[in-house]
Order: sequence, then C-alpha cells, then structure tokens
Amino acid sequence: MIAAAYARDEVSKAQRVLQDIQDSGTLIDETVRVAERCVHSIRNGGKVMFCGNGGSAADSQHLAAELLGKLNLNRDSLPALALTVDTSALTAIGNDFGYEHVFSRQVSGLARAGDVLVCISTSGRSRNVLLAAEAAHAVGCVVVAMTGGQKGPIAEVADLWLAIPSDETPKIQEGHIVLGHIFCALIEQDMFPEGLSG
Repeated sequence: MIAAAYARDEVSKAQRVLQDIQDSGTLIDETVRVAERCVHSIRNGGKVMFCGNGGSAADSQHLAAELLGKLNLNRDSLPALALTVDTSALTAIGNDFGYEHVFSRQVSGLARAGDVLVCISTSGRSRNVLLAAEAAHAVGCVVVAMTGGQKGPIAEVADLWLAIPSDETPKIQEGHIVLGHIFCALIEQDMFPEGLSG
C-alpha cells in the first residue's frame, strides 16, 4: 500500500507539472522558438549540440539521437551532437584541464557561428555547463538553457530559457524530455513537411 500511494503521488506531481507547462503560454512559445532557432541553424549548415551531467547527460544523448535518427517521421538524418559521449575526450579534458572544462573545450573545437547549444541543468548552476554556454557565445552560437524553475547563472547567459516549473530534480527531468520531444518533433516537421509517418 505504501508503494502504491507513493506511485500515485508521483504521477499526480507529474500531472501538475505538465498542467503548469500547458498553462504557461510563455513556456510553450519559448519551446517553439527553440525549434525555430534550431531549424534556422540546420538550414544554414549548422548543428544542434547538447550537454549536461548525470541524468541531463542521458537526456542530451536522447535528444541528439531523436534528431540524428528519427522521432515521428521517416526522413534524412539531422546534424546533432551530444557532448557527453566521447569518454576519451571527457577524461582527457577532465584530467588535463579540470572537469569544469569537459564541455567548453569541445564547444571551442567543434562549434561554429550559428550552431545551437542546448544546455541541460536541473539546477541551472552546473559549472561545466555554464562554461560551455559562455564558450558557445564566444563563437557566435545560440544558447538554450533547460533548467528547473529557479533562474540560475546558465539561464542568465542563455538566449532562450526553458524553465520547468518544479524544484524536484526527477520532475524537472521529466519535463525536459516532454519539451525536448516537442521541439525535436517541431524541427522534424518543419524540415520535412512531406515526411512519412512511421
């Protein structure tokens, strides 16, 4: 009974977060703007990069895969990259320069003006993600922050901010995937209006 009560409570909390997202016209509009900026980048030869730690690293890989592979449409691959997957780069940079530079060093080497960097941090304060955002701006990238409801330093430097209305890490992460799936689907629909479902 305790386990069932906990499960029902977690589902109820998730429903409340999703309802708050639905009720927030600003957050929905900002999600659409993220998709638009990504489409603009891709159409002009750019790419979409993702970074984050822990569960946000997994979310980075998940969303990059939705663009590289497919979400809802059978279509060509889209240029996307998770900066969380190259263990040799992560460990070398961490060892030689410090863990706070594991993403910014990759951004400095791989990013070009007009690319989009999606910075995922439930707290909005992860130092290595913040430095990646700053490095992205230095080369002329658009920076998207995906955080919780508190405006941390990553949101302060971002061009677009998707703030999940919660202070609980699991609920923030659940919201990130919902909005991430939405903007990936919007990118897909815009890039491939003739795409086949499946």
